[in-house]
Amino acid sequence: MSSPADTRDKTPPRAHRPAMPMNLPMILTWARIAMIPMVIGVFYLPETALPLHWQNVTACALFTLAAITDAFDGYLARKYQMATPLGAFLDPVADKLMVCAALVVLLSLGRIDEFVALVIIGREITVSALREWMALVGASASVAVNWLGKMKTIMQMVAIPVLLYHDPLFGVIPVAAIGTVLIYVAAALTLYSMFYYLRLAWPHLNSGDGGSGGAF
Repeated sequence: MSSPADTRDKTPPRAHRPAMPMNLPMILTWARIAMIPMVIGVFYLPETALPLHWQNVTACALFTLAAITDAFDGYLARKYQMATPLGAFLDPVADKLMVCAALVVLLSLGRIDEFVALVIIGREITVSALREWMALVGASASVAVNWLGKMKTIMQMVAIPVLLYHDPLFGVIPVAAIGTVLIYVAAALTLYSMFYYLRLAWPHLNSGDGGSGGAF
């Protein structure tokens, strides 16, 4: 007959959890995600604490800094072989969250049109779903990010901080008008890139080899 001590000794040890990978590119990506609520939150401050002009300047600076980290994290990960699966997942997610959050802020401030916000956010949802489906059928390479997607992202990253700044520069340069033109150009590129990716995927979408659909 076994003793209670023998029973306790037979308890299997807990599995060791692997540590979350953390390197400089990952730190930059997490920093970019952390800046998202800061860009939104600055506009909740009362003007007695921070005047609207300085709210604009702060939001513009934070978004610009986040956009710079976006350029560097991928470069550093590739150059110094520090890429991780988690980083590859978080990087595009951080970009989309940052852009969508800024668009919501600009929409609430009346600095962009509802149609522009719908086009950009709707495209991100559509292309993300398209890439997920293409991966499901083993054809993700057909809709991989290309120069057109990168141009679209660059134009968004330029237009949004201009609109966040909004105030005339040096009292004469119409920043708001320039930002409005840029965001419409970004929306046009966004829409064009969506149809471009859909065209690339159309042979697979029309082949009848669909994967199993369903909601998460």
